[in-house]
Amino acid sequence: MATRARSGGGGGIVGAVKVDIARLYGAWMELVFPRQRGRGHSVMGKWRPETLPQKLAYYAWSALGAFGIVFLYPLTVVGLATRFYAGKLDSTATRLGIVGATGLAVLVWGALTVVAHLQLSFEGFIAVAAASVVATLSVSLAAVFSKFGGRGLTVFLAYPFAVTGVFLPPVVAAFYHPTLATTIFDGSEQIAIYVLDEILFIGGVNDFIREQFDLEGIAYALMWFAFSFPVGWFLGIVVALANLVRPSR
Repeated sequence: MATRARSGGGGGIVGAVKVDIARLYGAWMELVFPRQRGRGHSVMGKWRPETLPQKLAYYAWSALGAFGIVFLYPLTVVGLATRFYAGKLDSTATRLGIVGATGLAVLVWGALTVVAHLQLSFEGFIAVAAASVVATLSVSLAAVFSKFGGRGLTVFLAYPFAVTGVFLPPVVAAFYHPTLATTIFDGSEQIAIYVLDEILFIGGVNDFIREQFDLEGIAYALMWFAFSFPVGWFLGIVVALANLVRPSR
């Protein structure tokens, strides 16, 4: 990071932030205007507006981009952190292969299922076992889509299944833990109410879901499984944004 920052005219974290913002700003400008990113040493140089309409459009788009960067750069930082940890998981999956990654998931979530059998109720044990099976299958699918799919499939499918594969069994186990159950159930219910009332109200989707489903028992696990997809999409998008601002080597 520091080496790249120095080459861009700054040093340390401040220099790296300046370089990132400049790249993000250039990418924004290049959505509408040609030759905006990394043109400092180009023979053709950076495109500049010449006529009055061009200048008005150019600086209006620039001002809009300046406001957008205030919101986009924090997402870029989240994307950089996500890319780091996702890279660790992807590197492990690459070394192990699809069969090896699946075997590791079987080992880890099988151990959790054994613990659930010893410490939780029979209902909790069955729920954790089912979640572990789903998580293991999700790890396999995430590895397949990451290995054989392009960037679109990685964002659209690999990230959501990876989120399911990592987080679903412990979340389900927390539902049946004597100390955590009340907090997890209450929190899940509040999240469900917020999503239904504030996000899925369009077209009466929230009313349809309330009529068709009751939030009890296994429905909590299904809800968190459904949440893994928008969470995975969000993580995939911010990683793509981080790759745009600071391409990986």
